[in-house]
Amino acid sequence: MRLNRFWALILMAAFVCGAAINAPAIAANKDKEKQTKTTKVVVKNTKAAKKQKSVRVAVTRSSEPAAPAHPSFATALGLRGQHDDLSLKSSVAMVVNQDTKEVYFEKNSSVSLPIASITKLMTAMVVLDAKLPLDETIVINSDDVRSYAKSRLAGGTVMTREEALLLSLMSSENRAAYTLGRNYPGGVTAFVDAMNRKARELGMDHSRFADPTGLMSENVASAEDLTRMLGAAYQYKMIREFSIWPDLTMVIANRPQKFLNTNRLVRSGDMNIGLQKTGFINAAGKCLVMQARVNNTPLLLVFLDSVGTQSRFADAVRVRDWYERMPSGAQPIRRLM
Repeated sequence: MRLNRFWALILMAAFVCGAAINAPAIAANKDKEKQTKTTKVVVKNTKAAKKQKSVRVAVTRSSEPAAPAHPSFATALGLRGQHDDLSLKSSVAMVVNQDTKEVYFEKNSSVSLPIASITKLMTAMVVLDAKLPLDETIVINSDDVRSYAKSRLAGGTVMTREEALLLSLMSSENRAAYTLGRNYPGGVTAFVDAMNRKARELGMDHSRFADPTGLMSENVASAEDLTRMLGAAYQYKMIREFSIWPDLTMVIANRPQKFLNTNRLVRSGDMNIGLQKTGFINAAGKCLVMQARVNNTPLLLVFLDSVGTQSRFADAVRVRDWYERMPSGAQPIRRLM
């Protein structure tokens, strides 16, 4: 019995010692397993965190105000918000008697500013002056598409020169205007040269043209110069007709609805309008030029850098109402030279 107890004690002691010796290794293995499990959890949490983070970023972006557009040139020059007697919302305005060249109202009329798609009136005059065949077909090619990414005219679109001219004036289609310049003898470079040459002939001494569309802010003119250009454009019957045509679908039957008139925002029923063109890029603000008959007097109206989408048209109505109330025999400010 004593011997058996002795050996039992020896075996127990050996077991305890072995357990003590292996304890660190077992603990290490357990820690390693824990660490491995923890690492996996961290990875899972990291993935979850990434997903969560992307959601949070999206929410943050939507809650932040959109990046403001670059201010217009007129705003940078401190012209926006200036008060005038008619409380116009446009930074630049001018009212000129088309027949006598008498100026009845002007506001910052000598400052050269970007004119956006009003440029297309000059484009139309240069095209018509060249007397190129209006029934000749021209194609929107890859150069047109590359130059102006956004357009309702897809690459490969075939149209006549007359249709391209109509789209340029009525829908302010940039690819149509650009392809008119590209199909000019000598290409776009020669076309822009012709635009600037025409401007000099008209006495537009504070104007410069850089492309046929007006999307480049380098297309600049003063309000006084624009009255000259507007008066010249009015002499072209096709420009008059195309600038106030009620609906493009009447002319281009195979291109319905998507070419609705975007230029004719002041209806002829509201004013006796003979010619009208709008324009907008950030550098120019909202712009409008118009030939209209008020009190049986043909007026040339220019509004540049208007604050809101409709305010330029409201300014035209303010001018009409003001001119209708003008007493007979009112003296003009000056006469254009």
